[in-house]
Amino acid sequence: MGILDVGLIAHVGVFAPDGPLVLPMAYGHDGEHLFLHGAVANHLLGTGAGQEISVTVTCLDGLVMARTPFHNSMNYRSAVIRGTARRVDGDERKGYALKLVTDHVVENWDSGRPPSSSDLRKTLVLEVPLSEASAKVRSGDPVDEPEDIAGPWWAGVVPVIARFGPPSASADFTGDSGPPAAIAALSGRAPDERLNVGGG
Repeated sequence: MGILDVGLIAHVGVFAPDGPLVLPMAYGHDGEHLFLHGAVANHLLGTGAGQEISVTVTCLDGLVMARTPFHNSMNYRSAVIRGTARRVDGDERKGYALKLVTDHVVENWDSGRPPSSSDLRKTLVLEVPLSEASAKVRSGDPVDEPEDIAGPWWAGVVPVIARFGPPSASADFTGDSGPPAAIAALSGRAPDERLNVGGG
């Protein structure tokens, strides 16, 4: 799977009137565009509409510990997208984008109340073309100086492993049903394993 498929958080950068601004956001994509959403009053998205923005998605896989701290590193998968962000208008296109964002995190768009016209009016959605994107991946062991290999210093990789815990109902939940299947299926899975667990 691609980096954009398995990542959960995008760091979105814009150049605002008061200086550079970067914020983490959920995202979705359809292979041609990446979609971001927030409140209509969202300063970053409002500023980014119509201008070139940068979006970075990173999956951290491990800490790479070398024989000297100078060569310490990290194993990761990272994608960078740059492009002009365009405001998404029209309920149909906006609903399409919001479904992609929701289902990218966990496929549960169809298991909750559909958004109302008021919800859609209060939401700002931007789309960024995926035509200018690059990826960088680092994997494997540390790369040490040849003369250090026989030394006494430990070297290796510490894996970074994230797992979803069991879902917990909100304190004000009054129903008698459990979580939707796609949400229940997350328990024990890594973020990379959350896709295609079944919705509905």
